[in-house]
Amino acid sequence: MSDEEDIILSELNDEELVQQMHDDLYDGLKEEIEEGVNILLERGWQPYTVLTEALVGGMTIVGADFRDGILFVPEVLLAANAMKAGMAILKPLLAATGAPRMGKMVIGTVKGDIHDIGKNLVSMMMEGAGFEVHDMGINNPVENYLEALESEQPDILGMSALLTTTMPYMKVVIDAMVEKGIRDDYTVLVGGAPLNEEFGKAIGADGYCRDAAVAVEMAKDFMSRKHNQGVAS
Repeated sequence: MSDEEDIILSELNDEELVQQMHDDLYDGLKEEIEEGVNILLERGWQPYTVLTEALVGGMTIVGADFRDGILFVPEVLLAANAMKAGMAILKPLLAATGAPRMGKMVIGTVKGDIHDIGKNLVSMMMEGAGFEVHDMGINNPVENYLEALESEQPDILGMSALLTTTMPYMKVVIDAMVEKGIRDDYTVLVGGAPLNEEFGKAIGADGYCRDAAVAVEMAKDFMSRKHNQGVAS
């Protein structure tokens, strides 16, 4: 980023700067996002406010346009990478201030499947929405899922598959959760190109996510329902 651009960013008032950061996120401009985050922090903004208003606010626009077919996977990955650069600055500050999180998700591609672009996109967009994400990577046997659920204690389990031959393994994981008596402790979301809503219902998942934007919306919806139940009980 040139010094000239640097000066322009620093000369914007807070509202203009947040708007500019939304635009920069949309365009996947990593250095500009880092600079914007630092400027807001220098101006006394709380890390959580920077996260929600500048980064999550920007990624919400990206997610909506991805859902509506205006943006495509390469552009969303660029935006998510720019968001991650801003998050890298904020993460230690958020941890120090004990800032609230939207929720926690464990996600991984199932055994026999080494595809991870869709999973990575979901991970990044979930982080962009304020979730803490533990990504287990690819080719995960049922033991990996059970261990991660026990150690991470997430709200949501996400499973991904891109092959018709590996899709059924999602049911193996869900059946193992039922057997251990822990199925109802987690929201299970599944996704991947060959899946559909009927398959999601048939294997006992809570939701089928056709893309990363839907995954974020569904996760937020389940978390708000969970919080409401907590308030009601």
